[in-house]
Amino acid sequence: MQTPEPQQRDRTSTATDAGGDLAETPTPVEVRVHADPALIPSVRAVAADLAARADFDLDAVSDLRMAVDEACSALVPLAREGGQLRCGFVMTEGRIDVICRVPVADEATLRQDTFGWRVLTTLTDDAQVLDAEPEWLGIRLRKQRLNP
Repeated sequence: MQTPEPQQRDRTSTATDAGGDLAETPTPVEVRVHADPALIPSVRAVAADLAARADFDLDAVSDLRMAVDEACSALVPLAREGGQLRCGFVMTEGRIDVICRVPVADEATLRQDTFGWRVLTTLTDDAQVLDAEPEWLGIRLRKQRLNP
């Protein structure tokens, strides 16, 4: 008896766009955890595993792992009480796009003049704050593989 092939998702996702609904950004891989600093290592481990499976070199895997950790660490303190940290990962030929986001109360802002933000921009090929929606705050990261 032959098992049916799993359905493939469309790889051209809106998750790589800076706009869109941060509450429900469709991605091939998404991790949702309570917005608690103790759970960030789980998200970091998923990022490293996906990069390794996408044939990123060890330095790039480490860079992405640290960047995701830094993004989550910046967002979690701003999360609305009881909110979820959501991190979506989109793998395309030679790169990984990551959107990390949390629901926020009031007018939370993410400063881009900090050492942590400098770390993000150094470890990734692109880092952007996603703050167009008043109820969500996010960070979009892009990491290119050196040898696509």
